[in-house]
Amino acid sequence: MFLLVIAFGCKSNKTVSVTKTVDTLIKYDRVESLIRKMTLEEKVGQMNLYNGFYDLTGPAPSDGDAAQKYDNIKDGLVGGMLNIRGVDQVRQMQKLAVDNSRLGIPMIFGYDVIHGYKTQSPIPLAESASWDMKAIKKSAAMASREAAASGLNWTFAPMVDISRDPRWGRVMEGAGEDPYLGSMIAKARVEGFQGDDLSDPLTLAACAKHFAGYGFSEGGRDYNSTDISGTTLHNIVMPPFKAAVDAGVATFMNGFNDLNGVPVNASSYLQRDILKGAWGFEGFVVSDWWSIKQTVTHGQSATEEEASMRCVNAGSDMDMESYYYIKHLPKLVRDGKVDEAKITDAARRILNIKFELGLFDDPYKYCNVDREKAEIGSDRNIADARDMAKRSIVLLQNESGLLPLNRTNKKVAVIGPMVSEKNSPLGSWRLASEDGSAVSLQGGLESYKGVDWSFYQGVKLIDKPAAFIFETYINETDRTGIDEAVEAAKSADLVIMALGEHGFQSGEARSRTKLGLPGLQQELLEAVHAVNENIVLVLFNGRPLTLPWAKDNIPTILEAWQLGNESGNAIADVIMGEYNPSGKLPMTFPRSVGQIPSYYNTKSTGRPDQPSDKDLVFWSHYSDETLDPLYAFGHGLSYTTFEYSNLKADKKENGSIEVSVSVANTGGYDGEEVIQLYIKDLYCSLTRPIKELKGFRKTEIKSGRSKSIKFTLTDKELGYFDNDGKWFVETGEYEIMVGGSSDNVIKVKVDTTPVVVVEGK
Repeated sequence: MFLLVIAFGCKSNKTVSVTKTVDTLIKYDRVESLIRKMTLEEKVGQMNLYNGFYDLTGPAPSDGDAAQKYDNIKDGLVGGMLNIRGVDQVRQMQKLAVDNSRLGIPMIFGYDVIHGYKTQSPIPLAESASWDMKAIKKSAAMASREAAASGLNWTFAPMVDISRDPRWGRVMEGAGEDPYLGSMIAKARVEGFQGDDLSDPLTLAACAKHFAGYGFSEGGRDYNSTDISGTTLHNIVMPPFKAAVDAGVATFMNGFNDLNGVPVNASSYLQRDILKGAWGFEGFVVSDWWSIKQTVTHGQSATEEEASMRCVNAGSDMDMESYYYIKHLPKLVRDGKVDEAKITDAARRILNIKFELGLFDDPYKYCNVDREKAEIGSDRNIADARDMAKRSIVLLQNESGLLPLNRTNKKVAVIGPMVSEKNSPLGSWRLASEDGSAVSLQGGLESYKGVDWSFYQGVKLIDKPAAFIFETYINETDRTGIDEAVEAAKSADLVIMALGEHGFQSGEARSRTKLGLPGLQQELLEAVHAVNENIVLVLFNGRPLTLPWAKDNIPTILEAWQLGNESGNAIADVIMGEYNPSGKLPMTFPRSVGQIPSYYNTKSTGRPDQPSDKDLVFWSHYSDETLDPLYAFGHGLSYTTFEYSNLKADKKENGSIEVSVSVANTGGYDGEEVIQLYIKDLYCSLTRPIKELKGFRKTEIKSGRSKSIKFTLTDKELGYFDNDGKWFVETGEYEIMVGGSSDNVIKVKVDTTPVVVVEGK
């Protein structure tokens, strides 16, 4: 097998030394002129990020920490703020900095705009299930319009962490388990947030987070340690971050975790060698909340001063809410422990982004009251949210053809704690939304006439109101409504069960060890099933769930995630056949928690199969569970059917592989299909996954028609990184797989080994 070593460090089209400690990013004369005027303290001030700390409608703080922060803003010692929003609030705070500080440097205003601002789109994991890059980009642009109209100019999104563990609550905030799909989505979200021109007052500076490895926290427990190999780091974790850089992302955020023993915000390897070195990233890196302080808790730094020194030397440019930089960096520079060139580099990077946002031309350009009133909650934004929600729904199974619903003379009982819920479908990370503003499933279904609808809660999911960040109190005892729901199910032609997680059961710090239906919902489901088996189960959740009983007993299951404001309308559109579902899972659904991590691109191992009838034990398996998942990565059905045939893979003279396949719509409905291409390098210097996603197309095919779909595989798709981050392309035999999911493909082999011509033969 031939082997080609291409480059070091996650492929870059720029030649940048990975050994230099500071990049010189002299991009704008106005920024350089300002830098020359700044004192050391003022440059450090740009590296200082505060949370909102007082009510702007009241008097200025006169003592304590709040007074010190207030004075620091007036003295030009604050680079930006988060959680200040609304045109009036932003204008007042910006005025405090611009009108009072010596140099009048404007602040940047950030916020967690994760899946919408006031108008909420589906949670990011749900949007990822659409596999629709245009729709995802459009959704991010909608969020940008609303947030920027409210005075903001920076979002702490997208989260591009790859994760294979649904116990980790923040899977709801990402794109799932696959680096190829995750890279495409990272690009779409960055481009959606930032638009074509960062100075447009309806765009936001994006922030790729959390660099790096946070999604691989041990045991799926948030804030936990990460310990992974170099091949996993460079082939699985890094690609979406690199895609964000290539898309022009303005900022990066590091994470809470340590990676292979080093807190990531103190990692020169990640931030200087790779991000600012090999990748040539020109923006700035912000810490996560208090994370610089937490290098002391990790046990790497003994003091605040040491934590500040380690993080700034490693390339962490802005301190979010630790206050360490503002307290300690000037002295560290004067004591010779930090080179002032690194401070200048960090301040320059921050000022460059402010310049690109247009804040030096007009510090108040994002503060337009008329624009705020016109943009937030507009009809256009609501329509975009509904379209995104429909595209995010995944039809997991439809064995009896219960969907789409034939509304003629149908008596339908809709049962479950999510039936009339208007808050939970908003999901987690929706800071600016209004509580109870989602369209409920009941509200969406009632808009369709001609069906005899009845609605029953069955059981409560929570027995106390959920606090935003802290607790959800799951009902484990109150069975009051079960009997009424069962009686209604007995006489219904069809039952729709609306079950799942509360919106605050997933998200940051929401790790779980049990991934079944919370509370009494499984009991309710089985009780209804005992009297009526014609059930459509609609799932509301922020992560993959373990539902083996439902898979085996419920004929139709619809994955509806947490879809935002237009949740009920979107689900009703799919149930009633107004929209043919086309979503595909971006993350594997395991059968049980014991299978985790469960992901499609595994290695074969040396003993992947049962050897023989006489040897039933010594192979890679569980003694109490099958190896196959509940639902595989890429799985998702339609109201129609698709047939794949005539797969061909041809090697071209330039070394690329041209792949073609015919896809026919063999059912009775027009529909969209996500055609997925996977490869396997059959024999390789390092062991490779049994399959890897390397291309996909989402296309509509009319009933009874077919399309020929073509892909081109180049070194970019065929290569891989070794443990040291070196890029290899190996020639030899590859298996090419194409289908509608990772576990339903047709295959062909192609040999990429060059033909050696011997003279005279």
